[in-house]
Amino acid sequence: MSSPAPAAGAPLPYKLIATDLDGTLLRSDETVSERTRQALAAATAAGAAHIVVTGRAVPWTRHILDALDYRGLAVCGQGGQVYHAGEHRLLTSVTLDRQLAGLALSKIEAEVGPLYLAASRDGLEGEVLVGPGYRVQEGPLPNVLMDDPGELWAAPINKVYIQHPSLDDDALAQVARQVAGDLVGVTVAGEGIVELLPLGLSKATGLSLAARRLGLTAKETLAFGDMPNDIPMFAWAARGVAMANAHEELKAVADEFTASHEDDGVAVVLERLYLS
Repeated sequence: MSSPAPAAGAPLPYKLIATDLDGTLLRSDETVSERTRQALAAATAAGAAHIVVTGRAVPWTRHILDALDYRGLAVCGQGGQVYHAGEHRLLTSVTLDRQLAGLALSKIEAEVGPLYLAASRDGLEGEVLVGPGYRVQEGPLPNVLMDDPGELWAAPINKVYIQHPSLDDDALAQVARQVAGDLVGVTVAGEGIVELLPLGLSKATGLSLAARRLGLTAKETLAFGDMPNDIPMFAWAARGVAMANAHEELKAVADEFTASHEDDGVAVVLERLYLS
């Protein structure tokens, strides 16, 4: 279902545009196309605000925002961090209770056997610790190999990543929710990325905080995404647009579909709403 383009002089269709990064705003090579840049520039020139909302923690997001010359607020770490990109300043940060996380891991492993683990440490310079067996996606994102499992709990963390030798992401997440969903939040953020989060935390949590700082509301928000971790953001926003490459769980709750992240899907919608 499509939204009509605004008439000249009409109020903005949406005052806030919330975009996921991976699989949504970014192409596979971690760049934003010139067409998408121009569409976002046109929307913001018309008066709309743009907020990046990503599962990546700040240290894995900052270089992308700097390359885009992005100066506004960004919601990082699945909603756990609100970051001011222009000032390189962390405004809010939520950490995962390490005792609850350890108990959750014990319950999950009792059900499915040993897991491969990684964790994202809190802060602007927080390292991503990677344990034995954990498959890290290729690319420039820095990580630190962890030999001693005790390192996982040595400092405050935002999230724990889990992988299983044979279960796929959806199956692993389902088991984790069943046996530990009363202790931690569980989400699928991408291929091979199942995360344990503070209970109740989601992209919608961080987006609502960031929007409030801008004086904007859910009913004024248009959201773009591609994975199940975007479902809460879609539920919060007035309208959710799923990319063609989106996970079926997100497509099931989307208000609209657009082209893939490789084919400028964000731009397709913004051009219709703000340039027609």
